[in-house]
Amino acid sequence: MPALLLAGCDKQSTPQPQPNATATAAAPAGGEPAGTLDMAQRGAAMPKDGFKTPEGKATTLADFKGQPLLVNLWATWCGPCVKEMPSLDRLAARTKGKLRVMVVNQDSAKQAVDPVPEWWAKAKLANLQPYRDAENNLGFAFGGGLLPTTVLYDANGKEVWRISGGMDWDGPRANTLLADYLG
Repeated sequence: MPALLLAGCDKQSTPQPQPNATATAAAPAGGEPAGTLDMAQRGAAMPKDGFKTPEGKATTLADFKGQPLLVNLWATWCGPCVKEMPSLDRLAARTKGKLRVMVVNQDSAKQAVDPVPEWWAKAKLANLQPYRDAENNLGFAFGGGLLPTTVLYDANGKEVWRISGGMDWDGPRANTLLADYLG
């Protein structure tokens, strides 16, 4: 039995280099960051898992039904998350009244100091608010564990599509994906 356990360890393989923390998902020829589009969950209901409003009150995604909702899961330590945040802020400004853009932080509650308030103050994002999911309830409900993850819900709370990885929310791909909701 010990020989079988050791057979699972491959100490002879050369370790692969880790991706750069500021790298984004593969970009098309024009250089626009383009996360992976997934429509496999199309029509699925919003998760019922709770998270916190910027004021610290409990809420769920269902509280935001009635208008299309773009939910972005992010963390302060995630390079692609931080990189796309300004374009999400501009998207929120452009789509006000048509599409609600919600950013839900996934930094762990186990950290000695909450990094979000200081990060948010420095970022100066005028059109977004810092929702918090320090227990990662939404992250687990969305599955995959990759950040950033962005999910579009229609006004009835049904999933339309999701993007795993960074995106340029000012770019043509984002505009095409959101066209039906921005009419």
